[in-house]
Amino acid sequence: MTAQIVNTAQSEAWNGGEGAHWAAHHDRYDLVNSGFNEYLLQFVHRGDRVLDVGCGNGQLTRLAARTAQGGRATGVDLSGPMLGRARERAQSEGVANVRFEQGDAQVFPFTPASYDVALSRFGIMFFADPVAAFANIGRALRTGGRLAFVAMDPVAGGDIGILLGAIAGALGMPDPATGADGTGPTSLADPAHTERILTEAGFSDIRIRRVEAPRIWGRNAADATEFFCGWGPMVHAFAQADPDAVGAAREAVYDQMARFQGPEDVRTDGSAWLVSARYDWR
Repeated sequence: MTAQIVNTAQSEAWNGGEGAHWAAHHDRYDLVNSGFNEYLLQFVHRGDRVLDVGCGNGQLTRLAARTAQGGRATGVDLSGPMLGRARERAQSEGVANVRFEQGDAQVFPFTPASYDVALSRFGIMFFADPVAAFANIGRALRTGGRLAFVAMDPVAGGDIGILLGAIAGALGMPDPATGADGTGPTSLADPAHTERILTEAGFSDIRIRRVEAPRIWGRNAADATEFFCGWGPMVHAFAQADPDAVGAAREAVYDQMARFQGPEDVRTDGSAWLVSARYDWR
C-alpha cells in the first residue's frame, strides 16, 4: 500500500538532494543538533511507547528507545534516504526496540492511543496544515499522552542568522533573519502562534521556553564552510546566482566560521523553542 502524502513539496526535497545530503552527512547534522537531545529525552520514561515525528536519520529515536527500557520507539519521516540511514545505524548500534516508517505524519494512519509520548527534533515545522497534523499526532497518543519538540526560534540576532545574513548580503537576496514569513523552518517561531495551533489541535497544558545548546559545524573554518554550503537551502540559493556572487558568499561564510573557530572545532551558540503539551481524548 502506498502511503498518503499531502506535503508533496517536502516529500520531493527530502527524497531528493536534501535528504541525500542529510543521509550522507548524518554524523555532521547530528553534531549540529544533538545538543538539544537531552531537553527532549527528559520526557521519556521507562516502558514508554515513543513516537519520533520527522525522525530523519534517527539519532533521537534510537536514544529514546534506549531511554524507554522495556518500551519501544518508532520514527516516522518522509525521507527514504534518511530512513535507510536510520535503520542502518540502529542495526549497527544494536538497538532492537526501534522501528522506522516512511510516511507523512499529517495523515499517517497511526493506531489511536498507541503511544505515550511524541517527540520531534526540528522535524515538525513543515506541515501544510499544522492543526490537522498535530491533531493526527494527538490521536496517536493515549489520553494524557505527552508531546515535546524543539523548533526554530526567530533567527534574527542569533549565530545562524549571522551566517544566513552573510550569504544573503553576498548574493543580494533579502536577509532571511529579518524577512521570515512564518512558513518553513520558522513556522513555529512565534510562541503565541504555536500555542494557538496546539490548542486548536486538542492539546492542553502547553508550555514553551527557550533553550540553548552549542552547534558544531566542523573541524575548522574551511571544513565548516564546505559543509554549511552543501546544505539544501544554500545549494538552492547558489543555483540561482552567478558564479562571482557564489564565490563571494562562500568567502563570507568562511569569514564568519573563522570567527567561531575554537581550539577543537567551529561551534556557534544555538537556541530553540522547547514546546511541551498534553493530549486528552474527548
